[in-house]
Amino acid sequence: MSGGTHASRTHTWLESLGDWSWPGRSAEAPPLPPAWVPAFPPALAPAGAGPGYPASVAPRRAWATPRKLLLGALLSALAAVCVALALKGPLTLDRILGRAPASHSAVAGASAATVATPAPPPLPVLASVSHDAAGSSIDRASYSSPALGSQGSFLVYLPPGYASTTRHYPVLYLLHGQNGHATAFLEIGIQGRLDRLIARKAIPPMIAVMIQDRSTQENWRDFGSRRSASYVVEVQALVDRMLPTIATRAGRAIAGNSMGGYGAMHIALANPYRFSVVESWLGYFNNLDGELHADRPIISRLGLRAFVYGARGDTVADPAEDPAFAARLRSAGASAQSAVYVGNHSLETLSEHLDEMLLFAGRSLFGAS
Repeated sequence: MSGGTHASRTHTWLESLGDWSWPGRSAEAPPLPPAWVPAFPPALAPAGAGPGYPASVAPRRAWATPRKLLLGALLSALAAVCVALALKGPLTLDRILGRAPASHSAVAGASAATVATPAPPPLPVLASVSHDAAGSSIDRASYSSPALGSQGSFLVYLPPGYASTTRHYPVLYLLHGQNGHATAFLEIGIQGRLDRLIARKAIPPMIAVMIQDRSTQENWRDFGSRRSASYVVEVQALVDRMLPTIATRAGRAIAGNSMGGYGAMHIALANPYRFSVVESWLGYFNNLDGELHADRPIISRLGLRAFVYGARGDTVADPAEDPAFAARLRSAGASAQSAVYVGNHSLETLSEHLDEMLLFAGRSLFGAS
């Protein structure tokens, strides 16, 4: 990352830099294992030993089968946690058990045991914001988000003909920059661009969800009480319940600009069974190599399509990171492309290359439509 902060007067900047450091470059303490993982396996007295009987002189007898299974499971879980910490990957139950989430067991090719999860939030109601001449609409939803512990909200693009069909649609999830707004995607014309690409049959009809995070220097990360990465997954699950989506990994793409580009890549790698396409626009990839390494077996089996790009004059996100990270994605088994365009860290640069990014996502999702 470069440290320059002088904006050209001819460009609109994506976000205010403020006094902060890129994620992964602060002095924050490393994450600890979840509370339910014991620091050491429990001490088990030999079978038949009475109260207070010293373990060193207790008669040796084989433990009962349930105790063997319990200790074996605890040791396996502890070993898996240690490996995950070493790789700096997220400590999800799916990663520890080496399987897909229960709702995605068909993708992984094997059924998974049911795992208790918190009750989902009530479905929000979509409120109309606008319609255009092509027949598409922008709606807004807000709800009380358990992940954020406050109000969550998102904008939804519904394609032309949405109200008159019974088809199911692939979905593109979009993440704004640091302290930014979901409306930035509307400002660069995403509604009209999608209308035209769909009308030309260059991409399939699709839904786009523009998620609004809180104003914070830690957008799209689970950091302390701010669970912004979990919030994206929460919104994705809500959208699948609210709208006629293709509710599979193959029907979902995620993209973002600047810090949202980091967030899109982080969330795609932290949830490898949820998204089949990921894009980073003027983003960065600090401390994501551990997640990528942990995902290698999944990516090699299921695939991942990725496009990352930077701008030659960007003084915020180093454009040299894009081809380098794309190469590491390819080495993990992904189909990854990169580019460094003329421009800087601005909405103008995003607007100039928006069609290419929508084409990449739409064509990648075409098989799911």
